[in-house]
Amino acid sequence: MAVSSRTHTVASCHSELLNSLHHKHMSRPTNFSIPSPTCKLSLKKKHEISLSSTDSIDTRDPNSLICDLCLHGNLEQAIIILNAMRKLRIHVEEETYITLIDLCERKRAEPEGRQVYSSIKNSTTQLSIRIGNALLSMFVRLGNLVDAWYVFGKMSERDVFTWNVLIGGYAKAGYFDEALSLYNRMLWAEIRPDVYTFPSVLRTCGAVPDLIRGREVHVHVLRFGFESNIDVNNSLITMYVKCGDVCTARLVFDEMPARDTISWNAMISGYFENEECLEGLELFLNMLDCSVVPDLMTTTSIISACEFVGDERLGKMIHGYATKHACGKDVSVDNSLIQFYSSIGACVGAEKVFTRIRSKDVVSWTSMISCYENNGLSEKAVEVYKKMKMENIEPDEITISSVISACASLNLLDLGVELHEFAKTTGLISYVIVTNALIDLYSKCKLIDKALEVFKLIPNKNIISWTSIIHGFVINNRNLEALIFFRRMKLCLLPNSVTLITVLSACAKIGALVTGKEIHAYALRIGLGFDGFVPNALLDMYVKCGNMKTAWNQFNSNKKDIASWNTMLTGYAQRGQGQQAIDLFAKMVKSDVEPDPVTFISLLCACGRSGMVEHGLKYFKIMTEDYGIVPNLKHYACVVDLLARAGKLEEAYGFIKKMPIKPDEAIWGALLNACRIYRNFELGEVAARHIFDLNVSENVGYYTLLCNFYADNGKWDEVAKLKKLMREKGVIIDPGCSWVEVKGNIHAFLTGDKNHPQGKEIDSILDGFYEKMEEINELDDSKADILCGHSERLAVGFGLLNTAPGVPIRVTKNLYTCRSCHNFLKFISKLVRREISVRDTECFHHFKDGVCSCGDSGYKPKKSP
Repeated sequence: MAVSSRTHTVASCHSELLNSLHHKHMSRPTNFSIPSPTCKLSLKKKHEISLSSTDSIDTRDPNSLICDLCLHGNLEQAIIILNAMRKLRIHVEEETYITLIDLCERKRAEPEGRQVYSSIKNSTTQLSIRIGNALLSMFVRLGNLVDAWYVFGKMSERDVFTWNVLIGGYAKAGYFDEALSLYNRMLWAEIRPDVYTFPSVLRTCGAVPDLIRGREVHVHVLRFGFESNIDVNNSLITMYVKCGDVCTARLVFDEMPARDTISWNAMISGYFENEECLEGLELFLNMLDCSVVPDLMTTTSIISACEFVGDERLGKMIHGYATKHACGKDVSVDNSLIQFYSSIGACVGAEKVFTRIRSKDVVSWTSMISCYENNGLSEKAVEVYKKMKMENIEPDEITISSVISACASLNLLDLGVELHEFAKTTGLISYVIVTNALIDLYSKCKLIDKALEVFKLIPNKNIISWTSIIHGFVINNRNLEALIFFRRMKLCLLPNSVTLITVLSACAKIGALVTGKEIHAYALRIGLGFDGFVPNALLDMYVKCGNMKTAWNQFNSNKKDIASWNTMLTGYAQRGQGQQAIDLFAKMVKSDVEPDPVTFISLLCACGRSGMVEHGLKYFKIMTEDYGIVPNLKHYACVVDLLARAGKLEEAYGFIKKMPIKPDEAIWGALLNACRIYRNFELGEVAARHIFDLNVSENVGYYTLLCNFYADNGKWDEVAKLKKLMREKGVIIDPGCSWVEVKGNIHAFLTGDKNHPQGKEIDSILDGFYEKMEEINELDDSKADILCGHSERLAVGFGLLNTAPGVPIRVTKNLYTCRSCHNFLKFISKLVRREISVRDTECFHHFKDGVCSCGDSGYKPKKSP
């Protein structure tokens, strides 16, 4: 039988192998080492393959043939022969497998590598160290750690290379715990580490970061005698700087017997990573003194450091140095220079660098686009993007997100939608940086529902995603939803200071004091109560919610900057508390805090609402004379309002005519409002005419003011004309909406809201007040209040129903409080002996015992003096 079997194999192998090759690749003849126009394949003893031609004869067995094909990179033909050998049960030698595996690894040929591995698994149960190491190296290179681990387990024995390959594979893939665990198992197996072991292990310790484990590995380096190896020491430096221990990294650096450029780069970049830029720059100078030539990485790191510290002079010096040396010709250096000039706001310098780049890559274009966008030149950012498209440069996710941000700044919805479609087509929509930019775009273009659609499609929402949609709700006046989404966010992510500032702004807008206090407590709990601008955001929230006592405590418990002082001054201005504002300004000056333009806007506003004309004019004068602040339109509007509120209408008009700059609608609006209060129709018409000439078609507030002005003067035909004009121009007046917070929950009431669960009870309690006012002839439903909406009455009624007697009621309103509602709320505060606060778009009203803190300014009909 043995002879028969042997005879069959020798006799038939030739034709079977030839047929196998022929049928599988008829159109692609096998290319062997010796080309021949006519070539005949035969199999001799020991499975030797004979290649016969008219010119030469070469005899090789299939194993050597496969090795030869691999040597010439012909993997496809090698796999064909391997499969034929398996089919014919011809023995494949270890060297053949190793050669095939090596070629699969070099070509990143995963399917072919799996075929070779399958052949090996079918032929043996235990893997030798050579084949095992080859397979490990291949699978790790291909990123297939599952099969790598299986191979590792099947190996009959392992050497240091085996462990190094698998440790490095896990470390590179980000499985740091597994990599460190393998290193410990390696030591337990009494495998001595070598110079290739420690870089992988130390890189893992730095990536975690795990300083304690890193120090243990450092001890192992000393124990095994590798303290003089330059690669190991470079890895130690990198590990320590990644773990934040720059001092120890410097000790390692200083004790190195020899250093290469990598050593210097690791230490210099380590300083920069740990925000010790001056030390890093000093070490760079030492590097030059030691005659070590900086390479590309050194140069880009130094430029980034100049960007971080904002040192324009040093950055330009490095720019000059790079230009003179070879590394300066690399596009990555130019890209770093563009980013540096962008960081210091020097767009002209960035343009010069960008222009001289001969072969601009996507990073070059993106850096220039980001430069313009970050420095408020969104139009130029869009222009550069269009030029980039003309050059047929394919944008990446950073390019698209930067251009979308530019579109958001410019309200370029059409281009933004086009970019959205492009991102979906190219797959860039999968990047969260792109979706976050789209949320911002749609939010700023008043398409918050579209922004919400994008948000819901993000699979892995990050902190910026949540903050962007919350901010979108806030700027679209959907503050309740902003608070709801903030609560949802806390269930899965820890907010940062920007999120807290955004959500505190929502609380301030709707007067959600209790919710704001909860967020304050939460911020302190997570350690962000004193972070960045959070203290000022809290201060602003307390001021706008009417809790000046807590606001004062917040003001005194934190480091005060100009924004803190201005917030408090604005709070006093809203309440018409001019003297308190003046006293606070005096304290501010004594504290050596330099006032800015916003400071004087608040001061002038406070003086105007308190009737302190002389004080206001004095501050307007010292603003320019003592502090060198050039008045802007807002300052002029405050002075006009100051004079006009005091009844000095002609003086206010004369001031407008003498202004060195053209008055805007706010200035004429201030005069018109005063003319409404003092019933000066002639001068009011002059102001109204100027407002129309300025074409304020999008500003609803001025239409409201004009309507109230004509209605107060009985000019109902003009009111009708104005409303018709509003319809023609598509001007939509927001419905009156008021918010009241009861027991930590915020309730919103729209004008004429009939759907509230307690609607009947609210109407009933309000009707009771109307009846009592009729009895004493105090009911006043003036036709001039047509645009008020009266939603604050519903909010106050709800507050009275759902709070205990004596508890203050705080209401926030999105429109101006009309005279009728003002009188109505004064009456309620006196009748029920409750404090009622209403913050509208004009000022803060605090009703107590039938009196309002505003002194009825703007509500009592007056005659022009």
